[in-house]
Amino acid sequence: MIVGERKPLEEIAEMLKVYKKILNVGCGGCTSICLAGGQKEVAQLTRDLEGNFGNQGADVQIHELTIERQCNADFFADLDVMVKDYDAIVSMACGAGVQFVADRYPQTPVFPALNTTFVGFDKDVGWYEENCRTCGDCVLGETAGICPVTRCAKSLFNGPCGGTRADGTCEVDKTIPCAWYEIHKRLKAQGRLDLIHKVRPAREWVNQTRRSVIQEPYKERYTK
Repeated sequence: MIVGERKPLEEIAEMLKVYKKILNVGCGGCTSICLAGGQKEVAQLTRDLEGNFGNQGADVQIHELTIERQCNADFFADLDVMVKDYDAIVSMACGAGVQFVADRYPQTPVFPALNTTFVGFDKDVGWYEENCRTCGDCVLGETAGICPVTRCAKSLFNGPCGGTRADGTCEVDKTIPCAWYEIHKRLKAQGRLDLIHKVRPAREWVNQTRRSVIQEPYKERYTK
């Protein structure tokens, strides 16, 4: 199960303030069940943002779409058609869903509307891989939809270490892309490379190692 809660309106509005046409995308899966990101919550956030921007005299269009699941490519047909018409996407999914959307549309900035407090996603029957540390203060909007805590082998929060390989892979494992190399590349493609210089306050991170969980009945299948 995935649990999340909506970020403060002021924080969401700050992330979106430079965009004129925004698509607010809800998720019919877990964040809908926990009453944070379903159709009702999408409609409420849209109203709140319209009121916020309207009070500031900003000319912003916000449209809505809720898909069945933001962490599964089978449900993206409608979004694939619509995304080209928008400057930015705000996702009301969990951290894993935000990253899935950002990976699918790397040229379009994707911003999280929720802070996630618990998450895991399924790679196959009985196989669940963590892609979000549920830190409760999501920064995916500043890191181009790539989580530096789970996807960096050292969970570095303010840029890469000195061991990134010339081909953009991690010094810990050459089969893994350097998370901060990927963040830099995507921010540059989106014209938001200034964010790479932002220094975030130090946090007391716990349980930082990215994990896979394979249920007992399926271990033989995946551990051969």
